[in-house]
Parts: sequence; C-alpha cells; structure tokens
Amino acid sequence: MTPSSSAESLASVPALIAGLEQFGYIASRRIATALYMAVKLQKPILVEGSAGVGKTELALSTAALLGLPLIRMQCYEGLDESKALYEWKYGKQLLYTQILKDRMGASLADAEDMDAAMVRLHGMGDLFFSEPFLEPRPLMKALQEDDGCVLLIDEIDKSDEAFEAFLLEVLSAYQVSIPELGVLKAKTPPIVFLTSNNVRDLGDALKRRCLHLHIPLPDAALEKRIVASRVPGIEANLTSQLVSFVQSLRTLDLRKSPSISETVDWARALILLNADELEPEVVRDSLNVLLKFEQDIVAIEPQIAELIRRPLA
Repeated sequence: MTPSSSAESLASVPALIAGLEQFGYIASRRIATALYMAVKLQKPILVEGSAGVGKTELALSTAALLGLPLIRMQCYEGLDESKALYEWKYGKQLLYTQILKDRMGASLADAEDMDAAMVRLHGMGDLFFSEPFLEPRPLMKALQEDDGCVLLIDEIDKSDEAFEAFLLEVLSAYQVSIPELGVLKAKTPPIVFLTSNNVRDLGDALKRRCLHLHIPLPDAALEKRIVASRVPGIEANLTSQLVSFVQSLRTLDLRKSPSISETVDWARALILLNADELEPEVVRDSLNVLLKFEQDIVAIEPQIAELIRRPLA
C-alpha cells in the first residue's frame, strides 16, 4: 500500500475499518476506534482476550495496511533484557582480541609509563563495546527503524514481572538506556501492540501506559463475515450452518470453547472434505479441528445431530 493510501486509511475510524477489511481483518467499531486512537496518540495498545480471537492478527493486518515492517517478540517465562533488547557479539569480540593480541606489544612499547599504557588499553576496551559489536534484538530493532514499524510484544502475560517493569521505559518514552552507549531514542515511535491471554494479571504501571482493548468472542453475524473473508468461496449456507454449530458449542460446559481461529480452520477443513452442508458424519470426522481436548470431543459426539438441527444463528 502506498503512503498516501496508508494515510487515507487513518483518516477516520470508518476508513480504518474499510482498510483492515481489505487485508482480511473484519474489525468491529470498538476495535477500530481503539487502534485509531493508539496510532494518533502514539500510545501502546494492550489487547486482551482468549486465545484465537484475533489479537495477533490485528497487529499483522495493521502492519500490512500501513506498509510497515512487523517486528515480533514472543514472550515467555525467563525472558530477559539481553534476549529482548541487545546482546554483545562475544564471538566477534574474541576474534578481534586474537587479531590484536600480537600487535598490543608494539602499540604499548612506546608508552611512557604504566598509566599511559592503561589509558591505551582502556580505549581498546571501549571499542569492543561499541555499535559494531552489538547484536540488536526485537526492542532495539523497533527503535532503530527510522520510518517506524509495528512492534508486536506477543503474550506479555507469559513473561515475568521483572521484564514487565523493564518495558516501562520503552512504552512511555520509546527509548532505552544502554550502559555502554547511553540512551537510544526512536526517531519515529513504533506502533506497539501488547497481547495477553490473561494467564496472569498485569501490573498497574504497564496498564497506565497503554490503551486497553478487550476482544471478545464474536457474535454470529460478525463471525459469518469473518469466515467469509478468511475462507473465500465458501457457500453462504455452509457458513451459516457451521457458525450456528460453533455458537451452540460455546453455550456448553467445555474445557475450551472454540475461538474464531478454530472456526476458520474448521471452515477450511470442511471445504477440503468437499462438504456443502453439515452432516453428522463429516462433523464427527473433523471435530478434532474445532475442539482441542479429547474429553470435549467425547462429550459432544452424542449431541452432534441435535446441535446440527438447532435453528441457524
């Protein structure tokens, strides 16, 4: 997408909804309004909701819409500053040390005294902790993008509280402090998405720095639009039947109710199986695409015929 068309997509909330739809993301007005404010106010956006409702996809679609590079950082327990921000290229430092080793004697031979020699050695030490020996990680890469980017900090709730605290400087000022180099500040602030599946509660300090967006499971009308967008060519009748079936499943006591990602996957599976309508046999054969726990599959199998016969949503 050209810069001018990107700007047009950000002209208003309806324009943003239409722009995202071009890239296969059907956004509700609430989602588009939150994204519009996040971009215009240069605020990070914390996107919460159950797995599979489209949190990560929102960041991917935004990057595609605006023509910006996407930089993704997957969070996990034990993630620390060195993995998220930067590491030193220790191998390169060691190689250069070996190359210079034989020349150090000559370099220090004309030093007047030990203090003068130490000053020269100190300068060499600083050289090894400069940008050529730096390996940028996702956060630093995002701050170094002169024309901006979309930074996706995925599943922040899986990281430790210490890492969450480390992020505060990045999220509030779009800068980081590197002891050896000083402060690195973004020329163009990235558009930052943080996603959370609510594995743990996030701290108030982090939430204060972000706009909040909760993406719920879609209603039947929105889910039909999403399926039609993500699975081109699917028949409207089959779409209505499968969405009605999924909506019925969500009213039952399951270990994990199907999310929109499972609905889309199931729609693709049904097309692959040449189904033009829901029948008990094809549902039974493909139920493992929709449900992820065997106990849920066992519980649903006796009810398949009844669920298919329920009025369409």
